[in-house]
Formats: sequence, structure tokens, C-alpha cells
Amino acid sequence: MSSTRTHLPDLSSRHDLDDALVAGYRRDGHTLVQGLASPPEVTAYRQIIGDATRRHGAQTLPLEQRDTYGKAFVQVANLWRHDEVVARFVLADRFAAVAARLLGVDQVRIYHDQALYKEPGGGPTPWHQDCLYWPFDTDLTITMWMPLVDVAADMGGLSFASGSWRERALGEHVISDESDEFFEQLLTDGRFPVYEPGRMAAGDATFHAGWTLHRARPNNSEILREVMTVIYVAADVRVADPTNREQEVDLAKWLHGHAIGDLVAGDEHPALPA
Repeated sequence: MSSTRTHLPDLSSRHDLDDALVAGYRRDGHTLVQGLASPPEVTAYRQIIGDATRRHGAQTLPLEQRDTYGKAFVQVANLWRHDEVVARFVLADRFAAVAARLLGVDQVRIYHDQALYKEPGGGPTPWHQDCLYWPFDTDLTITMWMPLVDVAADMGGLSFASGSWRERALGEHVISDESDEFFEQLLTDGRFPVYEPGRMAAGDATFHAGWTLHRARPNNSEILREVMTVIYVAADVRVADPTNREQEVDLAKWLHGHAIGDLVAGDEHPALPA
């Protein structure tokens, strides 16, 4: 292994999380944690994560030939299972501790990671709710979304519908043009104010609940929007009976070997220190 890969920053130190951010998350279903990783830490891991994304990505169609989902981002999941250095980042104690505190639990497990790279000219990610896809017996799920480069307002930043998580499922719509149209209409009544973090520095991170309605803007810049996400669940989460086709797919793909009622556990879903 090269010296670049062996001499990497340790991400086990804890982040001093402000109580106001915790309160905001539990009220709104999302929060922005600035400086969760330092610029040198992000720089050290960025190329390795990018290289792994390119090696394991399966998208080959030109942007203009893809559907709405394909135009939204280049998506590669469970990179930590393919690269031991990416695993250091994904399984970082610091990130897991923040996720656990925001959820109000003693410990979390990883569900899986996702590299989400939105290319220059990449389209919007339609409004959606993540928990529609996940067969769990709890709402205690949370996603960290961390840019590996500075993300300006025109590069495909996130938007959140504050408070939407409390309503749980707002509609049975997978990510699509139809979901975007449906949720755009739903938001016109003002129940859920839309919040956009705006510019984010590399190493800042948003955290959002599994039922929080969210989207990403198109990338209208000439810069690749490089983002790494990690999905966490409370450590005592169990597998629930799928309620739709998407959850059946997730059960087969990410929870193979688990039966309904089983604890989400095993080598692919380790519990992380908090």
C-alpha cells in the first residue's frame, strides 16, 4: 500500500456538537454541522474515494441519454466494502458519534454508504423520502451528506422540507419526475418550510432523518459535485416486513441473510462506537 494511503488522518476524535444543532435536528428533521471534517482530512481522503467511485461505478451512458434518476448523479454504494481506506472514512467514530447524538441513541450501525457525484450539467435530484426504500421497524435512521469539495449554490446543493419527517410517508413516490411534481404541489400549502444550506465547504455535513423530504438542485457549474454519504440506523433496529416493491429490493440487496424480525447486524452492518 502506498504511503499516501497509509498516512491518513485519524477520524476518531469527537466533534463538539452544539446543543442547538441537536434541538434543531429533532425539530426540523435535518441540521448542518460545519467543519465536521477539516480541510486537510477531506483532502487526504478525497482522491481515494473518487478513485473508488470511478472503479466501481457502472454508469456508461452519456448524460443526455439518461433518465431523470441517471441524470441526477453518479451513484456507487457500499464503497467501504471494496476499499479499506474508504472504510476508514465511512466507519469513522467521529461521524457515527454525531449521528447517534442527533438520533438520541447510545449507538448506531451503518446501513450502507453512497458516493453521489453530480456531474457538470447534471440534473436535479427530485423530492423524495428515503424511508420509503428501507424495511426497518423504526424511524431511527439518519443520513450524513458530506461534500468533498466546496459546494456553491449552483452546484447541486440540498433542500429540506422542515418538519416533514413527523408526518412519515407523505406519498408512495420513488425518485422520479412524478415524485417531484407531487411533492412540489404538496409543499405549496406552507406546512413544511423549505430550507437550503446554500454554500457548503468541503468537510461540512448535513444530517437528515429518513422521513425528511429533500431534494438536490441541478449542477449548473462546470465543477464535479463530489459528495460522500453514510446511512446510519439505531443499533437495535430490526428488519420489518416490506410494504412496497422498493423495500423488497432493499431487503434482498442490503439485508440478504436477514429474516423479518432479525436485528440488522453482521459484517456489513457493524455497530460503531459513539
